[in-house]
Amino acid sequence: MEFKCATDVFKLENGVGIPCIGFGTWQSPDDVAERAVCEAIEAGYRHIDTAAIYRNEKSVGRGIRASGVKRGDLFVTSKVWNSARGYRTTLEAFEKTLEDLQLDYLDLYLIHWPASPSRFPDWREVNLATWQALTELYKAGRIRAIGVSNFRPQHLEPLLAAEVKPMVNQIEYHPGYLQQDVMDYSRAHGLVVEAWSPLGCGRVLNDPRLETLARRLGVTTAQLALRFCLETGTLPLPKSVSAQRIRANLDVFGFEMPGDVVAAIRALPEFGFSGQDPDKVTF
Repeated sequence: MEFKCATDVFKLENGVGIPCIGFGTWQSPDDVAERAVCEAIEAGYRHIDTAAIYRNEKSVGRGIRASGVKRGDLFVTSKVWNSARGYRTTLEAFEKTLEDLQLDYLDLYLIHWPASPSRFPDWREVNLATWQALTELYKAGRIRAIGVSNFRPQHLEPLLAAEVKPMVNQIEYHPGYLQQDVMDYSRAHGLVVEAWSPLGCGRVLNDPRLETLARRLGVTTAQLALRFCLETGTLPLPKSVSAQRIRANLDVFGFEMPGDVVAAIRALPEFGFSGQDPDKVTF
């Protein structure tokens, strides 16, 4: 898979294309998200990722409108939060998200975290009820694609037998934390994998092994990590509120990553994990 610019796309099972690098808004405070989103779009991002729990959807929507770019030229994702799991509550949460974003439709809507066996005896039923709501919204044309986030194979399996299968799985993915089992399972079932925290929230950027590889290529460690995502067929969602870093994070199409560099990153021991285990989180 070769990507030459930010508007090149990953193709979903239903034919919808997602721009190959997205702008993440997690931990972007409401009072700065509008400016950051507008600057990202001005820099060339056409894919914006947010979620109800980020509590910045109103600002993200204002940033989208302030950019002056036509809605149809943008790809906008949001996610239903855990407290809204279930059929009717998910439908209500979706309406609230659209209202806050001031949009008529979403390009992608995800279940943010799975209900897991460690907390819910009826976890399969809970996830399926939430998925039924997403499916109905998708069939009604209000969402162009639907998927999940932080789902491991055991969480995905029941949904793969549904009328409409998940098209995307957004997971934590960065040098030092590759979740290869989740990657392989997702791809084997036709899902595009997106990388949240592709820079490890900064935790991996000062790693001397990555710094050495980045110097060899004449790039920053952030650019190295983001290009690694693309080289391994994963869609990165970098986040920043700094105009300089927003632009730098998009500048990952002007260099090649040799196979031995990819292999060296793949071989790194696990480090930089956020600690947010889908089977153990309590939120």
